[in-house]
Amino acid sequence: MLRLLGTEDYEVGTRIKGVNARAIFTLALGAVGFLLLGFIIGWFAKSSEHSSPSQTPQSMRKAFWDELKAENIKQYLYNFSRVPHLAGTEENFLLAKQIQTQWKDYGLDKVELAPYDILLSYPNESNPNYISIIDEQGRALFNTSLFEPTPPGYENVTDVVPPYNAYSAAGTPEGELVYVNYGRTEDFFYLDRVLNIKVQGKIAIARYGKIFRGNKVRNAEEAGAKGIILYSDPADYCAPGVEPYPDGWNLPGGGAQRGNVLNLNGAGDPLTPGYPAKEYAYRSDLKNGVGLPKIPVHPIGYKDAEVLLRHIGGASAPNSTWKGNLNVSYNIGPGFSGSFATQKVKMHIHSYNEIRRVYNVIGTIKGAVEPDRYVILGGHRDSWVFGGLDPQSGAAVVNEIVRSAGKLKRQGWRPRRTIIFASWDAEEFGLLGSTEWAEENVKILENRAVAYINADSSVEGNYTLRVDCTPLLYHLVYSLTKEIQSPDEGFEGQSLYESWHQKNNWTDYKDGPRINKLGSGNDFEVFFQRLGIASGRARYTKNSKEGRFSGYPVYHSVYETFEIVDKFYDPLFKNHLAVAKVRGGLVFDLANEVIIPFNAHDYADVLKDYAKIVQDIGQKHIQQMTTYNVSFDALFSAIENFTNSAISFHARLKDLDVTNPIEVRSVNDQLMYLERAFTDPLGLPGRPFYRHIIYAPSSHNKYMGESFPGIYDALFDIENKSDQRSAWEEVKRQISIAAFTVQSAGQTLEDVL
Repeated sequence: MLRLLGTEDYEVGTRIKGVNARAIFTLALGAVGFLLLGFIIGWFAKSSEHSSPSQTPQSMRKAFWDELKAENIKQYLYNFSRVPHLAGTEENFLLAKQIQTQWKDYGLDKVELAPYDILLSYPNESNPNYISIIDEQGRALFNTSLFEPTPPGYENVTDVVPPYNAYSAAGTPEGELVYVNYGRTEDFFYLDRVLNIKVQGKIAIARYGKIFRGNKVRNAEEAGAKGIILYSDPADYCAPGVEPYPDGWNLPGGGAQRGNVLNLNGAGDPLTPGYPAKEYAYRSDLKNGVGLPKIPVHPIGYKDAEVLLRHIGGASAPNSTWKGNLNVSYNIGPGFSGSFATQKVKMHIHSYNEIRRVYNVIGTIKGAVEPDRYVILGGHRDSWVFGGLDPQSGAAVVNEIVRSAGKLKRQGWRPRRTIIFASWDAEEFGLLGSTEWAEENVKILENRAVAYINADSSVEGNYTLRVDCTPLLYHLVYSLTKEIQSPDEGFEGQSLYESWHQKNNWTDYKDGPRINKLGSGNDFEVFFQRLGIASGRARYTKNSKEGRFSGYPVYHSVYETFEIVDKFYDPLFKNHLAVAKVRGGLVFDLANEVIIPFNAHDYADVLKDYAKIVQDIGQKHIQQMTTYNVSFDALFSAIENFTNSAISFHARLKDLDVTNPIEVRSVNDQLMYLERAFTDPLGLPGRPFYRHIIYAPSSHNKYMGESFPGIYDALFDIENKSDQRSAWEEVKRQISIAAFTVQSAGQTLEDVL
């Protein structure tokens, strides 16, 4: 039945129609405003980047590079390495304040100190650490040195911390000595299973090298050792034909390597794992602290080590890989032989742990177009002693990068995206300053961080460039190094790419300079391994094909001085300058390019290579794989799908309207979040803070990066598992997780519907 509108109905209807008309008008006006705003943003973006040839990202990068000066880097290094800067000390706080003042003077928008109260570790000044050989009455027949001989020119410097291993348990164990080679998993396995030599109740002595010192301590602890002594063997810390410092760059006999022996696996401060160590933090009891060793540990020089090893009896070293270059037999023990058989070794370790405040320095240049997108350059400044190489050769480069960028800013330039500069504290104590800052800012970083570039030691040799980074950065690294002049002799007028390519090529399957996987042992860990932020690092290194010596010989000793860098490693500071251009160029392009310069093609390529590696490991057990129905097919299928998605994504980029801010933002988000897509919130088995499914530090050596670590670890010692079915079930589970992760990452690159 038709109903006619009454008077009341008519008035209500009129009001409704009036409201609709006004709403439509308001919406139309808002739409026009939105379109106008979009046009203005697009116009500003386009005009700021394309209006003048002198203002393109490439031309501004050149201006940035041209401003970098080797002499400035040299002066910064000299200034930063005059006195020790141990984390938690007044000297390191004063250096933080100095850097804060400098960065403000250079023109950064904001420079702040970020404090954290973390667990640190120090030797007892009144009760020093040392090792003794004792007779049957407990009388000391020999004591190791308490200090390293002072390098020339530093006789009047105070507060030089003696050699020690941070976080060692305190104690005075005594017992028979057992030589355990490098203290690797395979070394302890060989002792136990092949030679039937037990470390239980003994004191182990291991040489530094091959793996992270904390892994050596964990292995000794698990084998039942009462304590472990670490020393630097000349085979690993003296290059042939080179004199000891100060006449050369080799480690003197009295030099010893300091360093922490934590096994944090990315947890950060041992008492506040996963959360920032602020005033409000809940702290575990010390006995429940993450990664703290339960046995005493102490480092000594090879001069003292020779005395300890000289009279060891027992089995001979099984082969040449167990022998160093000391004038001893390298017998394994346990205990001493002949007339020395009644003598034992006693450790005197009195170090203590204490919560102290540390300070990061955080500087910012706010982005002009995308201020909520962050590119981070960070390196630590705390050092065991003078830190001439580690870290101050890196801190000096960061300072010069900040100065150059600040000068451009004062002249009117701003990056498209925000740049954050960081001087981290307490890196030497387990990457603690950077990890605590990332934990405090985790929600912001997850949503806004584009990339993290690490800036520890700029030089550890003078042979060629070394780069470790995510595959997303391969293309950019190669592109930048082709524009940087090589500092190497014999390559005058050629690019850094050319000298690097010739000196450190990939194996036959790939054309281009070798790029390494990211492991750990530096401040990129929390950004890459936990948060999935694309990361990279670059420095000058030694020739890895010559000599077996590890890293650089004076690593973490008192002999890391300005003079060793100035005289032997880089007298003209030209390698420092090349590294500054690589690190600064990465930051500059990541912050300035309209489209984030990541390339997913390279990720697809390495995924295939990595999958083939773990498949080959699995196929060493082909019979068991058949028996337990283990297949890598799903993983290879997921990689093929990822590859197709990457190809399609980069094809679409060619047609992108770079003047459309919405389209630009959309594809940049896909690129920025791609690394995050390779993370699993549950983390790796037993290592919840390592969440990257493609990369992780090796569970047996945190310095080395593993690919498909979940699968690799499940396969690593499968022969030693008594329950083969459950062991292969874990392999299958890890393959499934990897396949899902790769497939999901590929989906993030698909066209937005």
